[in-house]
Amino acid sequence: MNASVEKHTLDNGLVILTKEIHSVPLASQWIWYRVGSRNEVRGKTGISHWVEHMQFKGTSKYPINVLDQAISRDGGFWNAMTSLDWTTYFETLPSDKLGIALDLEADRMVNSLFDAQETELERTVVISEREGNENEPLFRLGEAMNQAGFEDHPYRNQVIGEMQDLRAITRDELYAHYKHHYSPNNALIALAGDFDTREVIERLAFLYVDIPAVENSKFVPAPESGLPENKLIEQGGPGETIYLQVSYRSPAASDPDFFALMVLDSLLTGPSSLAMFGGGSISNKTSRLYQLLVEKDKAVSISGGLQATIDPYLYDILAILPPDKPVEDVLRVIDEQIERLQNEPVKGEEIARAIKQAKALFAYGCENITNQAFWLGYASMFADHTWFDQFIPNLEKVDAESLMQTARKYLRSDRRLTGIYRPKNNGK
Repeated sequence: MNASVEKHTLDNGLVILTKEIHSVPLASQWIWYRVGSRNEVRGKTGISHWVEHMQFKGTSKYPINVLDQAISRDGGFWNAMTSLDWTTYFETLPSDKLGIALDLEADRMVNSLFDAQETELERTVVISEREGNENEPLFRLGEAMNQAGFEDHPYRNQVIGEMQDLRAITRDELYAHYKHHYSPNNALIALAGDFDTREVIERLAFLYVDIPAVENSKFVPAPESGLPENKLIEQGGPGETIYLQVSYRSPAASDPDFFALMVLDSLLTGPSSLAMFGGGSISNKTSRLYQLLVEKDKAVSISGGLQATIDPYLYDILAILPPDKPVEDVLRVIDEQIERLQNEPVKGEEIARAIKQAKALFAYGCENITNQAFWLGYASMFADHTWFDQFIPNLEKVDAESLMQTARKYLRSDRRLTGIYRPKNNGK
């Protein structure tokens, strides 16, 4: 993908990545800010996500009732996301309307209003979102697991933030967070689609020339390496099924071990994609745990979760069980299969199949304009855009020996979290 990617840096520090794709008359712009829940301090958790919401509340040039119309009336769509390590906004629209998106994001970088009344209305929204999440078994279990998995690192917090912080954060604190982190030297623009790079760069240079760089020193936490000990976390609440989550410390995405762990995940639970918008799916029925747990009627489903992050995070194996099935049987099967991976070389054909599946998902996740622009910026948040270019070559380097070493290093039974969520009160 990156053979035709061009990188430009403006005098104020704004990095621009462009990839021309002339197969369809569409273009997608993503603007990424290097701030997420990882950079939040205690007492202000959730502030990055809330600021993201406020970016849709309008500027003087694009009032709240005009913003959506500016994109949708021309057949485009837009959205935003806040994650552990970053916040991003995107627009995908007909290429002859790209100028609207370019102008809109330049305006939002410095001119968002943060109206006091709208701030309070949005407080209600994010609190309601948090309350809704608390009714979900996986959110409750995941939050408990993260808090057990990190002593001080902000990865222990949910992106949406703690309820007490959402009630206490003020409009001025939100605005200060915005002004401190939303600047050209803390941002990256990724564009893919049907446009002329020279013209786009000239337009962006004009739009951003008067926006100065900001000294936006931010809280950068010390990474946490291994999990401190083997912990059991038990949760209960509404629902009709049992959730078993086993979590291990995972490497940062820039660590060479990341790709071996990705193949291990595919072997254990089936292939999964890092892309945000899919583009295809592959059955996990060839994975070891599916065959031993789902096909043997010990679990309803099995899945894995590996995220690309700046600092070491958590790799999860999640099993969903009917209430009459013993958790101990499922956990024993997981342990047995991990022990096999640690001590028995995986056969070449099984490795080849896992890599082939991962490569296929990778291809599916790159098939549209929106995802191609996404990948340029996404990889730049934890490494640089060439990380994506080396994705397949790094997968192909994984062999039986590196799989065994990685399984021994990360999938340790004495350094893991075991979380169990059980339904209570007949699911009410």
